[in-house]
Parts: sequence; structure tokens; C-alpha cells
Amino acid sequence: MDDANRGIHVIDTEYVRPRMDASHLIVDAGRAAFVDTGTTWSVPHLLAALAACGLSTLAVDYIILTHIHLDHAGGAGRLAESLPAARVLVHPRGVAHLCQPERLVAATKAVYGEHAFRALYGEIVPIAAERITAVAEGDRVTLGDRALGFIHTPGHALHHLCVVDGAAGAVFAGDTFGVSYRELDTDRGAFIFATTSPTQFDPAQLHASIDRILALEPRAVYLTHYGPVVDVPRLGADLHGDIDAFVAIARRSRGEADRVSAIRARLFEHLSARLDAHGFAGGAADRHAVLDGDIDLNAAGLEAWLARVPA
Repeated sequence: MDDANRGIHVIDTEYVRPRMDASHLIVDAGRAAFVDTGTTWSVPHLLAALAACGLSTLAVDYIILTHIHLDHAGGAGRLAESLPAARVLVHPRGVAHLCQPERLVAATKAVYGEHAFRALYGEIVPIAAERITAVAEGDRVTLGDRALGFIHTPGHALHHLCVVDGAAGAVFAGDTFGVSYRELDTDRGAFIFATTSPTQFDPAQLHASIDRILALEPRAVYLTHYGPVVDVPRLGADLHGDIDAFVAIARRSRGEADRVSAIRARLFEHLSARLDAHGFAGGAADRHAVLDGDIDLNAAGLEAWLARVPA
């Protein structure tokens, strides 16, 4: 669903596989904003989408980052080089990492390795501090004739924010409202699941942040992974259920010799049972192809959470 009639365009950043990672382009009265950027390799796709809307690079007022994980913000520096009028809006905790990305790069390389990092993310370009605005809870900006508001939504990451577009009845949720891949849609609608990727997962915070989004009663929630979803109350209930189930899985796996592998296996079992109930007909290979990357990250996040909480 591309909500061009509401001034919202979904752009596939072509990260890892088709329809895994999106940037959203908001256009109003000839002005534009990008919400999340994908990686450095994604920037040509974003600029092509802007041109397809008949807009110049000077028409972009904002590059908005829901958080600074590199599949959301890795391309921000390169994109900013091409958009001279744009300010970069980010949670206050993210500012230093955009100006000096070395620590974030080193942490990501530690997970993926040097070769895979280059293939996935390319060069991470720093952004001059004078081009960045730290967005406080409740801040608002004007884009054309519409207002965009900001709420802080920890739980997935402490540096996470969501964008509230009242004119479109939409929330741009980054990873706070989970992930929902179109390959898993059935005639019952979208399938969604929570994301607990490392290293700042906090179940109580994530429950509260999801409730904040639900309280806004949005028509649609736009996910970086992937695109808009509707039937928001049902999906929110599914996310709350997942958080509780994921925490139970982590606690159950605490005593395992290889607890990350145990968490991973149990997450797949849980999500596969949910897919059965959702009417998904694909077999194990189809499920692994879509779920395994997120399950690996979720297991690592749950392992990091277990290390922080009492037994």
C-alpha cells in the first residue's frame, strides 16, 4: 500500500532482500521529508523516488531518523550530502553517534565482521553537528501544510522516537511497533511480531511505548520493516503477547548450556505456531527464509537482557 494520495511514499531501500527495509517519503505542498534512510547503498533509491515525485533535492526539509541502528540511519550522512537544505532530526541520545559514528561502526562490525559490514552498510559518513536537531518529547515541526509530532518510545532502543502525522492519521514507528513482512500476509491480514534486537531491549518500556501508539488510534502504522499496516489494535495485541512470550522463552532458556541457540529455536517454534494460527501455508523453508535474520537478532537481544536482570 503506497499512500501517495496522503503524501506518503514507501521506498524499498533494497537492504538484504526485497521488501525488508523501507524509507518513507512524506510530501506536502511541495516540501518533503524522509523517515529513515536505509544504508549508504540505499541513497540512490531515495533520490530516485524524490525525483519521481517531481521534487528537487532542495525541496527536502528533514531527514528524520527513528533511531540510529544502521539499517535505519546508516545512509543518513550520505543522503545529507545530497540534500543541502535538510536538517537531520534524531533523538538526543543519537546525536553524538551521527557526528562521530566510529563507536557505532565498531559495535556493528563486531557483530557482522568487516567484510559483511562493508557489503551491508558501505561507508558511514559523519554529519556535521550544525545540521542535526535533537528532538525532544512532544516537539513538532511543520512540513508544507502539515505538522509532524514526535514521541519518545524506548523499549527497542533508548534512542528511539516515533513520528506522528495527524493529517494522514499515521505513525511512523521504526521498530517500536514490530516488524511485518508482506510475504507472511494472509487473508487474515498482516502478521506482525516484536523485535528485541540488541542491546537495549526492555519489555516494560516496549509495552508502554506500544500502548502510546495504540492510544493515538492511528489509521495506519508505517514500519521500517515493512511499510504500512492497518488493523492496528489487533496487531498491538499480538505485539504485547509476543513480548511476554519472548521474555518467558528467555527465562526458560537461562540455564541452557547454549542459551542463545535455545532461545533461537524456541522463538522459531513460537512464531511458527503463530503463523499456523494466522493461516500461513508456507513450509519450514519459507518460514526460515523470512524469520531467521530477525530471530538471530532477537535472540541476541534477549540474551543481553537476561545478562542485565536478576535470575
